[in-house]
Formats: sequence, C-alpha cells, structure tokens
Amino acid sequence: MLSNPIGYIDSFLNRITMYRLMLYYLIALIVSAGFFGIFSFLPYTLQDLLFSAVIAITVGYISNYFFSKIFKAQTNIESVFISSLILVLIMPVGFPKDSLLLALASVIAMASKYILAFNKRHIFNPAAVSAVIMSFFGYTASWWIGSLVMFPFIFSGGLLLLRKTQREKMTMVFITVFLSFSAIVTFFLTGSLETALTAWRISIFDSSMLFFMFVMLIEPLTSPARKKPQIYFAFLISFIYTATQTGIINLAITPEITLLIGNIFAYLIYPNYRLILNLKDKLKLSKDTYSFIFEKQNNFNFIPGQYMEWTLAHKKADARGNRRYFTISSSPTEESLAITAKFYDPSSTYKEELLNFGNKKITASLVSGDFILPKNINLPIVFIAGGVGITPFRSMIKYIVDKNLKSDIILIYLNKTEDEILFQDIFKTAEKNGVKTKYFLTSKRGHLNEDEIKKLVPDFQKRIFYISGPQLMVRSFEKMLLNIRISKNKIKTDFFPGYAETK
Repeated sequence: MLSNPIGYIDSFLNRITMYRLMLYYLIALIVSAGFFGIFSFLPYTLQDLLFSAVIAITVGYISNYFFSKIFKAQTNIESVFISSLILVLIMPVGFPKDSLLLALASVIAMASKYILAFNKRHIFNPAAVSAVIMSFFGYTASWWIGSLVMFPFIFSGGLLLLRKTQREKMTMVFITVFLSFSAIVTFFLTGSLETALTAWRISIFDSSMLFFMFVMLIEPLTSPARKKPQIYFAFLISFIYTATQTGIINLAITPEITLLIGNIFAYLIYPNYRLILNLKDKLKLSKDTYSFIFEKQNNFNFIPGQYMEWTLAHKKADARGNRRYFTISSSPTEESLAITAKFYDPSSTYKEELLNFGNKKITASLVSGDFILPKNINLPIVFIAGGVGITPFRSMIKYIVDKNLKSDIILIYLNKTEDEILFQDIFKTAEKNGVKTKYFLTSKRGHLNEDEIKKLVPDFQKRIFYISGPQLMVRSFEKMLLNIRISKNKIKTDFFPGYAETK
C-alpha cells in the first residue's frame, strides 16, 4: 500500500511534459477502444482504429511539414500527433470507407494552425476547425469515444491531465454549470426529477462530454492561460454546450462549433503573443547556470513573474521534444527579454541546443501565469526560492527597483553552496526598496524547516508567501506553511503546465 499516493502521482507527472502526457492518454484511449471493438462494444474494430491512426498521423505529419516550410514556422511533432489522434477519436473511422475523408481532415487540421492565425498565433483548436469544415462534406463528427465502457479510461486519464495542467477550477466551472443548468431545464420541461437525474447519468457516463472537457476545453494554445479568464471561458462554453444539448437554443451548434466560439472569446479577452526572437547575449551566472538575452519587441508586454512557452527546433530531439516553459527572468522595465536555465551533465537535447544557440531563432509564445505581485505592493510578503526558482523573483524585484517602489519583502533564497547564488547584485540594490534577502545554504544548515522559517520571518503569520523552485520542493514548503497555520489563500506557488523534472 502506498503511503502517499498523491506524492507518487506528482513524482510521475513531474517527469513528463504536458504534451507527452496528452499523447500517451490519447494512445491509451485508442488501444482501449480497439480492445472493446473486438467484442462489439464500440462501433469500430481494432483494425479500423489502428489503420485510421496510421493514416491520420502520416498525413498530418507530411502536411504539417510542408505548411511549416511554407510559413517558415517552428513546429512541434507531438502537437501533430495529438491533433491527428483527436480526429480519430471523434470522427467516423471505418476502414477503408472513411479513410480518404479522415486524411483530408488531418490536412485541414494542420493547415488551420498556420492559415487561421493572427500575429503568428493560431486562434482555433485544430481538431475542432477540421471537424466543422468536414461537416460541409457530410463527414460529421460523431464523438463516438463517448461510451459507458470508455468512461473509466477517459475519467482516470483526464484527472491526470487536470493534475498536470492545474486547470481543475476551469473544469469544475464547466461541469457545475452543465449539471445545474441541465437539471433545471430538464425538470422545468418534464416536471420529473427522475428524468433530470437520468439526463445527468447519460451526459456523464454515456456521452462525449468528459472527453470534450478533458481534451478540448483545456487545450493550452487556444484557451486562456490565467485563472480568471479561464473561468469566464469555461462558463461561456458550458452555457452554450448545455443550452444546445437540452434544446433551449434551437440551433445546430455542435460541440466543436461551441469550442470555436469559445476560442474567439478567449482570444478577445486574453490576446497572446508569438514572438520570433534572436539571441543578443549569453551570460554565465554560475558553473552550470546561464541567462539568455533576446531582443524584445516594442509591443510586447508582460507582468513580472510570468512565464512563456519556448520552442527551439532541433534535429534528433529526445523524448521531451522541442518545447519548454521558462519564466521571464528579466523585468518589463528592461530593454531585453531574458530566460535563465540550469544545465546538467548530461542535459536534454533541448538544453544542449540552447547552450549552443548560435544564429538560430527561438519562438516564445503563451505569456501567462498568475504568480505575480499583488496589486498592493506594500503588503508584507515572503519570497521562498530554491535554486534557479529565483527567476520570477528576480523579475519582480528588478521591477520594484526600476520603478523605485517601496515594499515589505523578505526573500529567503535556498542554494546548496554559495557559488550557486544568482543575481546577488540586484538583491543588494533592492534593500533600499524594502527587500531583505536572507541566504540559506543547505550544505551548511541542512533543509529549511518550520522552526527556521519562524526564526527568519518572526511576523510570518501576517505575511503572504510566494514559493518557487522544483515542484516537489514547492509542494513540500506549501505543506510546511499549512502546518504552521498559514492559510491556503496566503500561499502562492509557481507553476509550469509543461514542467518535467528531468535534465
């Protein structure tokens, strides 16, 4: 019996990227569906699914390759596989009668990423766009994956995705609006509570709703990245989805059309960036840590503490692919854009490419994150940083210095040895702005515990705590703070949706 199953799950999730987890999830659904197809529990056989998956992926890969060359854009092979497999799970895939149409759907999905884009950022979910366009040819999405026998697989894998992306609130809003609204409407139309409960059962256990929610709704590139816009986004989509499913809106609005409406709304309330950047400089900060300085476009804005997704194309990429999430370690007040990374021996192929960047270009997109300073900068705050987790605090503190703001911040900066300390000059300068830095070397003092926190921060009970570093460290300190009765709403933790704790 595992003593801490959540801890084991988090440890597993920290070693895999968000995109790779989604890819494995979709593959698992196809394999499971193929097994049930053998016994006629689902409309397609194992042969239908395997051949259709090969066709969708092959055509998607080839068409994406040509579109990326035409539009001179960097791409991610995992996103190609993901979009192709989603199509297999929602479109008719009888082999060979549906194969040509499925192949065309794959081409359209890949094309939408490049053609239906604004400022080099695609707005619409590729699979949803393809499903809508293909419906004009009579090839309509059936969402056949929604089946009672598939419920355990969809649900259990979906929970892992939510844990990885931390979009639980977003999906809770979606499901709450759906259950509440559908129950009220059904009861009003029929006057029967039993009918309303039956509608719930069918919607949850024997429909495509959960797949739609776990896979399509939370897709990061076409949905808001910050918490509050996510709530609005989920509410709107759930309202339209429920209204059309219950017949309140007498329009032929399919789930994929609902999602496209939501994508437009998401873009309007949270427009994002897709920057193609050149390297200006590379600074060695310690024996294994570097800052990479890029040109910053004039119209680019972000909030100190936010992160972006950085795509760096390179040959023979390892299992983690060519995308990473890095905090912007520079401040909005600075003329350049910077990220800071620690390198191991051996490193991933991505980091090896980054370290030997040369004259290539890197694509930065999806500026996001709620790990930012409070509106009232004068509130008493504690920053706890582990290693390279100092980067969001470097951005915040540099902003405070440059804007000459007054603050009440205690920075506790943990490193193993003194030569690993980064940005010490900035923290020294920030003393006049009310930032007190306390360095904690674990090689000399061991791990930071509850008693040490109380000594370093005598007035800890009245402060807001920000924690940044390796995810397991962050969760450990969060638990520690809860143990000394710091309320959960006064603890803010840094988070990367694609984080993987590997080299």
